[in-house]
Amino acid sequence: MQLTGYVIEFFADKIPGMDSGWDLVHTFIRIPAGAALAAGMAQGLDISSGAEFAALLVGGGVAATSHTAKAGSRMLINTSPEPISNWSASIAEDIAVVGGLWASLQYPWIFVAGLVLFLLLVAWLLPRIWRALKQALCVLRNLFKGRNAVSHEIANADDHKADILRALYQDSAEKNR
Repeated sequence: MQLTGYVIEFFADKIPGMDSGWDLVHTFIRIPAGAALAAGMAQGLDISSGAEFAALLVGGGVAATSHTAKAGSRMLINTSPEPISNWSASIAEDIAVVGGLWASLQYPWIFVAGLVLFLLLVAWLLPRIWRALKQALCVLRNLFKGRNAVSHEIANADDHKADILRALYQDSAEKNR
């Protein structure tokens, strides 16, 4: 059963567009599973229920963070017209999962250090992914409305800058009188 699931995951991740749908469905699987897995591990340590709840929150948070980074970056990769980048990203993810599992079992402290580095990278990367996704969706929205998205946004930004400069100039002119 697990092998069948892995084979489906392996091939669904290689098809542009299908992988984003797959990630959407797995939003409701991966995050609760990460939270439940962390809570289950904490429960096995015979600690207080408050600590188990904290483990549930941290596990769900780490799962949500990694899933958001994966789904967001794959959504951006899907905007590329060629399939090589999609396959490369998918194979790199598969290698990272196998390497992470191996490191967690053989060298747990190295795994923890890698996890911390990964979380720091994601904290730096997520705002950029979010910004790029917003821009891509804005371009798509304007494309369907029949507008040139890039030149329209640049014109609005230039008008806004001109309004700010005009207001500052008027304020300084009034103070000098």
